[in-house]
Amino acid sequence: MFKILTVKDEIRVPPTKFDLELSEAVKASLQEQIEGKINPDIGVFLAVTEVLTVGEGNIIPEDGAIYYPVEYKMLAYMPEINEMVLGEVVDITEFGAFTRVGPLDALIHVSQIMDDKIAYDAKNAVFTGKKTGYKLKEGDIVRARIVGVSLGKGRSKISLTMRQPLLGAVDWLEREKKRKKKEK
Repeated sequence: MFKILTVKDEIRVPPTKFDLELSEAVKASLQEQIEGKINPDIGVFLAVTEVLTVGEGNIIPEDGAIYYPVEYKMLAYMPEINEMVLGEVVDITEFGAFTRVGPLDALIHVSQIMDDKIAYDAKNAVFTGKKTGYKLKEGDIVRARIVGVSLGKGRSKISLTMRQPLLGAVDWLEREKKRKKKEK
């Protein structure tokens, strides 16, 4: 889930930014130091959207920078259990499909792709359902549900499933919708 958060923190502004206006220097320092970082409790810091307040700076001996207490707004993404997401399949391996969900990649394990026996074509990197004929390949847009989240230092793991009603590759869902419409 994407969130806009208000954060109070202290930011180091290096001497190379002293020629900028204070709010610009603080925002540039925040962008360099936190954007793209992952915090297990907050998620992925995507963008600093606004600097609200900047307090009086402190100088620490033997460090040419100034440390400012700041309050700012930022955009963050935190995947949540049971959240339904849209993502793009970015890689297919024999054990599953890696799917880009927001700023992170998640795994749909082969056992969670569909309620059908699956054949894996290593040469073309495609999963095919034996009864349905549905194919899952790189570039497909899928609707899935998050079933596991582990954000941490170095490695983040997000597990997805498509083995529930109304989940799967978008083209499968469209075909199923047309098929049901014809039956009526």
